[in-house]
Amino acid sequence: MIRQVWPVGRDLADRDLEQLYRYPAEPRWLAVNFVSSTDGAITVAGRSGGLSTPADRIVYRLGNDLADVVLVGAGTAMAEGFEGLRPDERTADRRRRFGLAPIAPVAVVTTGRSLPPDAPVITKAAVPTMVFTSAAAPSALREAWASNGARVFVVGEAEVPAERVVSTLVAEGLGRIDCEGGPRLFGSLIEAGVVDEFRLTVAPFLVAGTSSRAAVGPAVDPAGLELASVLTDGASVLLRYLALR
Repeated sequence: MIRQVWPVGRDLADRDLEQLYRYPAEPRWLAVNFVSSTDGAITVAGRSGGLSTPADRIVYRLGNDLADVVLVGAGTAMAEGFEGLRPDERTADRRRRFGLAPIAPVAVVTTGRSLPPDAPVITKAAVPTMVFTSAAAPSALREAWASNGARVFVVGEAEVPAERVVSTLVAEGLGRIDCEGGPRLFGSLIEAGVVDEFRLTVAPFLVAGTSSRAAVGPAVDPAGLELASVLTDGASVLLRYLALR
């Protein structure tokens, strides 16, 4: 059982969690999801799965289920073995009730170096994956992504500007955006000022090691956050923060 401990103490059923984690009726709402050990690690042996807990998997699924699109960096997509989303009966019902398309596409951000043309996130996706890249990516590679079923968007010259990725998604009618990392993509979204919500699971593990932090990139003036809710199942702590505008 997941219990909300702030701002109001109460036990939460599935429908309560849906309302808490639903995306607001805004033209754009970008929520970033991360899980961290209590000592700040975001991966174990290069993957986040080793830190995930039952409570984390519940809110992770809500992020997918209630979004128009899942946004991810190419390195994370490859490391985590992303293959796109395949809704089960519960997810299909949830998406129907919230007026969403049956399957949310995955949008992958890459400069080209870390996304091979046969990446599972492209070749095994149930709906076409959106690949955001720059003009610097070899044209043969871009053509190979498209040949394997991806929709390819060139949104920059040498880099892939986060703000142009987000604005393109909104223009495509995909304004409820669930970002699942990785750290460089998260850092670029912070730098661009387009993060609306940060959802962080603090998992009950000590990891040490040299794991990366949740966001990596140029230093920016600290972006203020407002605590929106605190949940727990007695082991993990589930935090939601909203960006201050």
